[in-house]
Amino acid sequence: MGLIDKLIHEPARLLLMSYLYFVEKMDFIYLKAETGLSWGNLSSHLSKLESAGYVTIEKTIVLKKTHSMARLTKEGRKAFEQYRVTIDALIKNRI
Repeated sequence: MGLIDKLIHEPARLLLMSYLYFVEKMDFIYLKAETGLSWGNLSSHLSKLESAGYVTIEKTIVLKKTHSMARLTKEGRKAFEQYRVTIDALIKNRI
């Protein structure tokens, strides 16, 4: 059993990783609506995940407005899968 990835374990980042795990990419507007995070919190948590190499952020201009999309990297996908294995092992060993 591995150590819990504390970067992912934080509730808002865990929620973001969970949403991004099941899609190719997702825009910030949808992530904000689904998670209930403020724009500042959303940006801050995604920046931390991006700095760790777990998420990439793509920004484009659509109708003269910035459109931001987030996606998990291969490393982020692997880290989330390992996190799930670790949590599952903890639960099975404690119950």
